Amino acid sequence: MPPSLRLLKWLVIILTVTMIGGVITVVGLIVTRMPQAFSASGPDVPANLRLPAGTEAAAVTFGTGWVAVVTRDDRILVFGRDGSLRQEVRIAPAAEP
Repeated sequence: MPPSLRLLKWLVIILTVTMIGGVITVVGLIVTRMPQAFSASGPDVPANLRLPAGTEAAAVTFGTGWVAVVTRDDRILVFGRDGSLRQEVRIAPAAEP
């Protein structure tokens, strides 16, 4: 085998080993880091938070000391961390063009 081909052969072998090592490293990092991403829990909804009868939640958002629930009947209900209703905001329907 000519010397230039021998050099090329060794370069390909080194590149292959480097790529295999890189893939193993990346997979190892992803596997070891992903459980940490899923272990973090979201905000806690107060246990005694109750929606008014006949109300269905469409979205929930959390603030400092309050929880807001957007309902399907175009209202925003703001609850305190103790679950008590603090404020109710009616949303006006959009004007038809």
